[in-house]
Amino acid sequence: MKIVLFSDIHANLPALEAFFKDIEKVKPDAIYCLGDLVGYNIWPNEVINEIRKRGIPTIAGNYDFGIGRTSDDCGCAYKTDDEKANGAISISYTNSIVNNDERQYLRSLPAHIKLEFQLNNDKLNLLLVHGSPRKINEYLFEDRDEKSMLRIMENADADIMCFGHTHKPYHRVLKSGTEDQNRFRHAINIGSVGKPKDGDPRGGYVILTIDENSSISNKDSITVEFLRFEYDVEKAAKAVEESPLPNAYAESLRKGI
Repeated sequence: MKIVLFSDIHANLPALEAFFKDIEKVKPDAIYCLGDLVGYNIWPNEVINEIRKRGIPTIAGNYDFGIGRTSDDCGCAYKTDDEKANGAISISYTNSIVNNDERQYLRSLPAHIKLEFQLNNDKLNLLLVHGSPRKINEYLFEDRDEKSMLRIMENADADIMCFGHTHKPYHRVLKSGTEDQNRFRHAINIGSVGKPKDGDPRGGYVILTIDENSSISNKDSITVEFLRFEYDVEKAAKAVEESPLPNAYAESLRKGI
């Protein structure tokens, strides 16, 4: 089974349209969106409706959670005073332009999606979250302590855990079995379609392949592919600059930071 996973579009319609065009060549069996449809750009309603009309199963991101409740708090971990000031402008602007129907959709999104595969006399659990199973806005960076990451996954009964939120893609394989029995867990950050922060301005997503030979005891029995695609970054950046949003968000798009 070929599963496409994408996240963190952040109201970037040109990136989302390019993503949909890119996955036409992939021909996935399933597509899931891991949240943060809105914020930081001018097309929140359009992004929501492009996903809705395709019937793509979607979970709430922290920004979706806030906008869905007309909150002035997006649950974002801004560090500097400038970031906080810019963030306040972004959430106020997004709240002012999101329509009632789209807001209701955001408010009703689930927190997690869990899929159970039964293969090779194994149960293989795939958990989809935005930040972490514990909290919608918890950041799971690549350098997180291995014991901490394993504890999070074990408590959630997740053999494969896919998430977004940091906008920085990675795949970690963690050994959690005993000396007598191998068991591997996979932590996969799927990156960002519309606001990458890994220094590459191209949009990103993941193809996860699970087949009849996939097993918790064989770390190589699932395949994780990180794909990048070009989109009209300048169109998205200029849209920011021509809106009430801070110009800093335009530069972030151009630089992928």
